[in-house]
Amino acid sequence: MPTLEQLLTRSIPELREIFLDRCRPVPKGLLEALENDNRYGAQQLARQIRKRYRSNRSEGQRLHTLLRFEIELWARGFALVAGVDEAGMAPLAGPVVAGAVILPQNYKLRGLNDSKKILDQDKRKELALQIKHDAVCWSAGFAEVEEIDRINIYHAGLLAMQRALRGLRCLPDFVLVDARRIPQCPTPQRGIIRGDALSASIAAASIIAKTTRDAHMLELDALYAGYGFASHKGYPTPEHCRALKELGALPIHRRSFGRVREVLGLDPIQTELFDEQTAAPDAAAVASA
Repeated sequence: MPTLEQLLTRSIPELREIFLDRCRPVPKGLLEALENDNRYGAQQLARQIRKRYRSNRSEGQRLHTLLRFEIELWARGFALVAGVDEAGMAPLAGPVVAGAVILPQNYKLRGLNDSKKILDQDKRKELALQIKHDAVCWSAGFAEVEEIDRINIYHAGLLAMQRALRGLRCLPDFVLVDARRIPQCPTPQRGIIRGDALSASIAAASIIAKTTRDAHMLELDALYAGYGFASHKGYPTPEHCRALKELGALPIHRRSFGRVREVLGLDPIQTELFDEQTAAPDAAAVASA
């Protein structure tokens, strides 16, 4: 790294490229020198660097808070804590997919959050790749359309979670689950309401589940042209509902869902046959999965 005196001889665009674009560590004394520089560009660069410092501190605090459940479990001796979450409960087509992830202790990944809050698909993919690289282990589990129609969407979601958990190459000491309890779970578990927004492990699992399912729906889009699966991923958007009515139902459409049954001319399923929480699955908002 050049000395402070050498850095101060460089142009403001050069310094901006080094310390903002490339995020290189700012040497001692440079920030103060920029703040005392008479040039407007130097003072503006100093303000931007200060802003980045504040943003980094805020993100660090958020990520530490996101680990509060894991930190408590690690302190109690549960070294391997798995997070489990699913994606794809509300769509009219395609499988439900669950992710299971064991993160390293005190793991902090900038931008890690509930997958529903990460609207940029490329950012989700980038985070998923980093999680897969860094995780102690990870897995994804599917429950197919036939299973959804046979056992209902709620239990199919649990089945996908079971499969994701069993797919981990190492047995966790404890499992954190988004708002549910996994049947026949071999280890202690805890369901956390809105866990994908409150636990780093569950948030990581939600990203794995979402990106895995999205990639699968892209494959289905190549098989079934005209339905728009690449864009809506099977959710009941106006585009999808219009294609369903005009082109008819596919083998990958969930025949236990009301809108699909209507297109097929089938009677509605009696919702009293299901638990309260499983009735009318296709009425859920698109953003809920």
